[in-house]
Amino acid sequence: MTELPRITQEMINLYDEFTHQTNDRADFMRRLTELVGTSEAAQAIAAMIAANMSAPSIVPENDSRLKSQMVTFGDRMTGYLVWPASASGRLPAVMVVHENRGLVPHIKDVARRLALEGFLVLAPDFLAPMGGTPDDEDKGRDMIGKLEAPKVTENAVAAVRWLKGHEKSNGKVGAVGFCWGGGVVNRTAVAAGSDLAAAVPYYGAQPPAENVSKIKAELLLHYAGEDERINAGIPAYKDALAAAGVKHEIYQYPGTQHAFNNDTTAARYNKEAADKAWGRTVAMLKRTLS
Repeated sequence: MTELPRITQEMINLYDEFTHQTNDRADFMRRLTELVGTSEAAQAIAAMIAANMSAPSIVPENDSRLKSQMVTFGDRMTGYLVWPASASGRLPAVMVVHENRGLVPHIKDVARRLALEGFLVLAPDFLAPMGGTPDDEDKGRDMIGKLEAPKVTENAVAAVRWLKGHEKSNGKVGAVGFCWGGGVVNRTAVAAGSDLAAAVPYYGAQPPAENVSKIKAELLLHYAGEDERINAGIPAYKDALAAAGVKHEIYQYPGTQHAFNNDTTAARYNKEAADKAWGRTVAMLKRTLS
């Protein structure tokens, strides 16, 4: 096969526009082909930038160290609940919010990774009211685009409160979200009040500055270095958090791309940054929820 062109920021920006604005795969592939010269190269590059739905999990679904089940809660919501098999007492609880493709295998894997750290973890499927996450990720993005933000936030708050009252929970709840889910976690921090003790949005859209004073949770904010669309909102959010006296830390990882934590995307995953951010995330959640 002909050697692929180097993946450039322009290619990644095209993909970001496709996945977060247009959801028009035909237009994306046409423009990418024009950029790289051949449809063969465009197909190969698109696969490297995209998340791989069939990538192997870091923590297998049948890992004997864990127990899991699908649960229902709230208004037609479902979720993947997972916890350490050896747990004897009540556990700190964490909601994990998926990206804009729905509750895909990668997010269930992330939930299992957190559970191995000693948490009761719920990964809701925010597409459940529409029939659940489909296998086709383009369809999943289209369905995400049809969700109404206020209802999503309401369902997220319902998930937090469901976890807070769960028999295995110690009553302290945190939330971690990625991409679309990072924005959901930011909005949940506004809406859940004192029911949410900690929030960790990864490269998530920020809430309106005028709502920031409602946040009671401690925040740990992770951002990519090369993510113009999301990073444009950092200064106003940072100022609003400081003005409201909300305890927070902000980390930006130089040279990384949006979705740098997703180990199923070959071109955008950055192991060094992902490991650093994950270590900070786990440490913060253990400190605030124990």
